[in-house]
Amino acid sequence: MTVTVSLTGRRRRAHVGRSLRIAGGITASLLFLFPVFWMILTSFKQQRDIFTTPPTFLFTPTLETYITYLQRGIIPYQMLNTVIVAFGAGIISIVAGSMAGYALSRLKIRGATFIGVLILMSRGVPPIALAVPMFLVGRSLGLIDKHIILILAYCTFLIPYVMWLMRGFFMALPKELEESAMIDGCSHFGAFFKIIVPISLPGLLSTLIFCVILAWEELLFAIVLTSRNASTIPVAIAGIAGDTVNGANWGALTAVGTLTVIPVVIFAMLVQKWLIQGLADGAVKG
Repeated sequence: MTVTVSLTGRRRRAHVGRSLRIAGGITASLLFLFPVFWMILTSFKQQRDIFTTPPTFLFTPTLETYITYLQRGIIPYQMLNTVIVAFGAGIISIVAGSMAGYALSRLKIRGATFIGVLILMSRGVPPIALAVPMFLVGRSLGLIDKHIILILAYCTFLIPYVMWLMRGFFMALPKELEESAMIDGCSHFGAFFKIIVPISLPGLLSTLIFCVILAWEELLFAIVLTSRNASTIPVAIAGIAGDTVNGANWGALTAVGTLTVIPVVIFAMLVQKWLIQGLADGAVKG
């Protein structure tokens, strides 16, 4: 009888704990998603409905703001620039960062840990301290307002991020995988590309997603290193925020902000299978 009561009590406590965790997760999700929901809701409001007090949820939706800004050729063009720069920087960073992480985790390099720490410390340098030197170098090379200068600038803070994330994945893999491949005649490069990369693909894809998101929302380098031809969508949002006399144009800001968020959400949904698998593998292997 005592054992039965004890088991029942444990199950009840486990059920209550599970319910509390679910409720906490739902509450946290709602708190994080509410600003996005409010941004999308505001983007369909007319200007007079945005400033009503108290805020209203019942209004006549309009696409006027979307149509107005999509008809301005600069917004779709800046969106295309953002896609080119974000994915270009993400792919280059994945290739360079993963190879660097593999070298630091596998090769016998004197001072490998110290080298890794130095590369990681570069993430602590304020971006504003790098923006002006990059502008001067880019101007001397004739690269200002071109996609390549933004891609290279973004790689400076993405590669250390990729290197340390992938280094953890590679260190969790057994060395016997490469050793068996080398016995069959593979070099370090061959073992890396034929054995390690396919195994680490979920981790690579999840890291690529984070790199794309970081590059997608970057503003400082985009303002300093571009003017029109290669400017990105965060520059457009900053321009809308500053292009007003009587206060912020919240309708335009929320509409362009929604257009900025949608591609990232679609991309994340398309690759969520590999994202979840990569995060789960990292949690287990780490």
